[in-house]
Amino acid sequence: MTALLEIQNLTKHFRDRGRVLRAVEEVSLAVQPGETLSLVGESGCGKSTLGRTILRLHDPTSGRILFDGKAIEALPQRTLRPMRRHMQMIFQDPYASLNPRMTVGETVAEPLEIHGIGPKGRAGDSDRRARVAELLAEVGLPADAARRYPHEFSGGQRQRVGIARALAARPKFIVADEPISALDVSIQAQIVNLLGDLQAREKLTYLFISHDLKVVRHISDRVAVMYLGRIVELAGKDDLYREPLHPYTRALLSAVPVPDPARKRTRIVLGGDVPSPLAPPAGCPFHPRCQVTGKPEACFTVRPPLRELRPGHTVACHVAS
Repeated sequence: MTALLEIQNLTKHFRDRGRVLRAVEEVSLAVQPGETLSLVGESGCGKSTLGRTILRLHDPTSGRILFDGKAIEALPQRTLRPMRRHMQMIFQDPYASLNPRMTVGETVAEPLEIHGIGPKGRAGDSDRRARVAELLAEVGLPADAARRYPHEFSGGQRQRVGIARALAARPKFIVADEPISALDVSIQAQIVNLLGDLQAREKLTYLFISHDLKVVRHISDRVAVMYLGRIVELAGKDDLYREPLHPYTRALLSAVPVPDPARKRTRIVLGGDVPSPLAPPAGCPFHPRCQVTGKPEACFTVRPPLRELRPGHTVACHVAS
C-alpha cells in the first residue's frame, strides 16, 4: 500500500538571536491511508512543530514531504493552496483558533469559499448553508448553532466547531494537535469517540499529537515517541505498550495511571531537565537523563540511528536489543 503521507529526513530550525533552535531533526515517517499514527513526548519536544511543518504552516529547513505521492516541501503557496483542502488541522485551543467576530456558520463555511467548493452566487450560498448544517449535525451540534458566536459555546462544543471546520473541504488527512488537552475529562472521551466515528465514516487519516498515553492507546494504530526533535521509537501500539524498547518510552509508560489499586507499578523518575534544542548534547540526545547503567561510549559520542529490532518496531538506542 502506498503511504498517503511520507516525510524523509524532515528538519525544522528556527533562528534565535543568531543561534539555531533545532526544533525538528531528520524525522522520517510514513502514514498509511486510514491509519491513526500518534506522536507522543514531553512538552517542547517538537511534536506540534512537526505537525505544522508537515502541513507547510512552517516551511521546512530541509527534508522531503510527500503527500499522496506529490512532493510539497518546496511548492510555492499559490501552487500548494489547491492541495490544502486535502490536509487540515484541528488545533489545541478551540477558542484561540476560532474568529470571535465570525458566526459558527461563517467559520465552517469559510473553507468552502476559499477552495471554491460548490456553485457560485445565490445557489452557492444555499448549498453552503446546507453543507454547514450537515457538518454541524455530524459533530453533534444543532443546526441553529450556525447563527451563534464562539463565546456562546462550551470548550467541548467549540472543539466540535473546529472539527466541523476541518471536515468542511472533505480532507484525506488531518493533523489533530492536542485536540482534547484543553477539555474536561468527561468531554475528552466524547471528542475521542467522535474522531473515531468520523474516521470510520469519512475514511480519514490522522496524525494525532498528544501527551496523554491512555488516549493514545485507545485511538492509535501506531505510536511514534519523540524526544528533543527526534523520533526515538516507533511501533504498533500493542507492541509499544507491551514491550517498550527505549528507556525514554519505558519512563513515559511508567507514569500512566493504572485503574487497579491492587496492581503495583514502579515509576521511573527521570533526573535532570530536557536539554535545550539550542544546544543539544552530543551522541544520544537522551543520555544525560538515561538511567541505563554501564552505557557504552557510543551513547556519549554517536547519535543512534533508528534500527528495526522487531518486525515493524524501530528504536534509536545503542543498548536496546
